[in-house]
Amino acid sequence: MMAKKSASKPVEPPQVSALERLAPLLAEADLAALLAELDQPLLPAFRVNPLKAAAGAAAEWAARYGWELRPVPFCEAGWWLAAAKTVLSQTIEHRMGHYYIQDAASMLPVELFDWDGLEDPLVLDLAASPGGKTTHLLAKTGDRGLVVANDASMDRITALRLVLQNWGGLHAAVTNFHGEKFGRWFPDTFDRVLIDAPCSMQGLRSNEAHPMRPISEKERSALAHRQLNLLDSALRAVKPGGQVVYSTCTLEPEEDEGVLDELLRAYPGKFRIDDLLPHLPLPAPGLTQAYGQIYSDEVARAARMWPHRYGTAGFFAARLTKLAAEDEPATPYPGRPIGQAGWQPLERRSQGWLSRIFEDQYGVNLAELLAAHGLEVWRRAKGLYAFPEVFFERFGDLPVQGLGLLLGEDAPDGFVPSHEWVARFGGLFQAGRIVLSPEQVPAWLRGEDLPGEPGLPPGQVVAVFDAEGRLLGRGRGQANRLKNLMPRRLI
Repeated sequence: MMAKKSASKPVEPPQVSALERLAPLLAEADLAALLAELDQPLLPAFRVNPLKAAAGAAAEWAARYGWELRPVPFCEAGWWLAAAKTVLSQTIEHRMGHYYIQDAASMLPVELFDWDGLEDPLVLDLAASPGGKTTHLLAKTGDRGLVVANDASMDRITALRLVLQNWGGLHAAVTNFHGEKFGRWFPDTFDRVLIDAPCSMQGLRSNEAHPMRPISEKERSALAHRQLNLLDSALRAVKPGGQVVYSTCTLEPEEDEGVLDELLRAYPGKFRIDDLLPHLPLPAPGLTQAYGQIYSDEVARAARMWPHRYGTAGFFAARLTKLAAEDEPATPYPGRPIGQAGWQPLERRSQGWLSRIFEDQYGVNLAELLAAHGLEVWRRAKGLYAFPEVFFERFGDLPVQGLGLLLGEDAPDGFVPSHEWVARFGGLFQAGRIVLSPEQVPAWLRGEDLPGEPGLPPGQVVAVFDAEGRLLGRGRGQANRLKNLMPRRLI
């Protein structure tokens, strides 16, 4: 099951320190296997976006880009890249959000939830930024219901919004609160809650997303305390019978099994820790003791992913099922009607105007498309947004930092559909399409304008494709040229 690698990688000082502390937790044979694994580079991995990519897309990409792919055994949409002529971050598909680059271990938490039988689920991602696992939640729910993607740090909200925009998610609400408050504000509310907790990142594998650094005992203790409070909040927020997944990118027992053990002691009979073995190709049990501390046998049902188990970074995950309802009423949250932030529902006359534009210019029945996805259009200034109706039904006055997907802008020279909307739905366009020649594509991807298309009305925005049918963003007719509207961040 493990991916084969080549070429050794030097061991960094933080890794040495973490190894010295964690080595006593392993049997001699496991320690030898771990050291051999850490001598190999960590393979890059990605997860396919089913909201945009067709079935079998990964195989097509492999043929196009000279990729050698190996499946991630616990994630159907996940792939390791064992060899490549083109790197993952330099493809058209990556720019357009057809896949998300993510360490394979980080694909596990969302896969642990049971999704069968859930229609339009309410999901809470309690510490969401930068958004990789939020996109995974949107994929697993089929972009139905609502995913509340919360992060306590305002500095991380922009990154979260951009990731969700590139993914093309419709049914997400971005909030900026301390995650510890949600359990009191919304007890017994969500079908599924994910808490990928802030941690010491002692996963024995350093990368851009999870850099290793020295960690003190005081910081480790403070992190464990916060993790416990966040997990407590998650457990309060989920419905009886609902599931919570708790995960960290650290192998420190105090932040993993220790947090679960303390919660079990605090709330006996309120939840159970589910056995994760059916979700894993190989056993990866949690510890029942570490550094003289004895943990409940129940925590062995969690998954402790030592790097040598699957060829990943070190990781920890557990799934909890709530057994009993909360016995305390909800406390008020800081509600604010969305209209106070300048949003207004699109008036009926403008709805007709917008529908005619999509019908006449793109051959798309916008009203049917919105209804099929449970969306309604709201306006703020010149921006028109598609918001999920379920948000207003369940959380209408919850302050948000982002909601739904930008539909377009009512500009002086005509309506301009957004890049995000075209990237998600441009394949449905029956008109308003331009196909570039192979010779034109490189310049277009560099952000350059192209000579104008005969018959393209000035000001009209079109969806741009290559000869293989891949969407390349939007262009706008201007005199003798096709103006490139690719967002600068994607060039």
